[in-house]
Amino acid sequence: MKFSKAFLLSTAIGTMLIISSALFIYQLHTENKAEAAEAKPAKLHMVNRETTAVNKMLTEKATLGAIGDILIHDRVYNVAKTKTGFDFKPMFEHAKTLLKTPDILLANQETILGGPEIGISSYPMFNSPQEVGDALIEAGVDIVSTANNHSLDKGEKGLKTSLDYLDQIGLPHVGTNRTPSEQQTLKVINKNGIKVAYLSYTYGTNGIPVPAGKDYLVNLIDRTAMKEEINRAKDAADVVVMSMHWGNEYQLQPTEEQKELAEVLANDGVDIIFGHHPHVLQPMEWIDRKDGRKSLVVYSLGNFLSGQINDYKDIGGIATVEITKYIDQNGVDIELSNPGFIPTYVSNIQQKKYRVVPLKDAGGYGLPNAESKYNEIMTHMLDHVQ
Repeated sequence: MKFSKAFLLSTAIGTMLIISSALFIYQLHTENKAEAAEAKPAKLHMVNRETTAVNKMLTEKATLGAIGDILIHDRVYNVAKTKTGFDFKPMFEHAKTLLKTPDILLANQETILGGPEIGISSYPMFNSPQEVGDALIEAGVDIVSTANNHSLDKGEKGLKTSLDYLDQIGLPHVGTNRTPSEQQTLKVINKNGIKVAYLSYTYGTNGIPVPAGKDYLVNLIDRTAMKEEINRAKDAADVVVMSMHWGNEYQLQPTEEQKELAEVLANDGVDIIFGHHPHVLQPMEWIDRKDGRKSLVVYSLGNFLSGQINDYKDIGGIATVEITKYIDQNGVDIELSNPGFIPTYVSNIQQKKYRVVPLKDAGGYGLPNAESKYNEIMTHMLDHVQ
């Protein structure tokens, strides 16, 4: 069969038109479908990014701890004597695991560490072997408070010699100072991304006057000065910790003056108060602040290592509190939680072998009724924070 040229040409043109139309329709449909498919994920992606930005939060955590008085009587340092000096490290050996639990641990160094140059001495005018400081570092202590009623037992020379040694061994200290500029320098420790400022004050120095014109030597309780330092600490750190040497000796409950001052300090911006001086344990409690936050106060941490015995003077412990730092697009928020306490006992069988041991284990170190004593102390310390 033969077709004319005109017929073949018209057929070819028609076929091409049909194919072109089909391709155009298909392309249009495909583009519309692609646009629709593309638009939906783009919108969802934008929402997801915004949601992620809103919900994104960085969280940092640290546990802060504190122990009580390191009060070195002659019966303690005599046991620590060696042929070449003193060794206090064995006295902390049984508590070392507990002491290394907090991320930052504070101790109250009640006696100066002036060493033999000034003359080792005991009550009432203490001067302790410098090896005490080495033992504290080895046990896990990160900073010591030095503002207390024994700060000037050996005068300005004893105070400065002690601080010089602490600097030499790399143990931070707060509360006593060699110069005005040192007093104005905040002691801030950064741990796990959380900055903690440590402050330290005492009610007095056992009647020993601070040398004229040298008020900077010892931080004495003064509400105006304390508030000024607290304000500087709040600007420089996430958490403000105050070591307070206050209260009445051998009293198991805080005085009204302690409670009133604790409330003032909390409302000024102190987050945690660790109390010292009574030589026995006093409870911890939360303080509700005017700004809606809470502060924790431990009114007294008792003796951690000393030559005092009986009537609760040989029971101390480690107070802890967890710090959580939340960071998001709105800023920084700090939360205190889970206050805890682990009681300890100073074993001194026949005053020949001083050892700090967990109170739970003290039955094996000469303490009768250790289990009931443990339960009593835990209730005494934590009843107001549960």
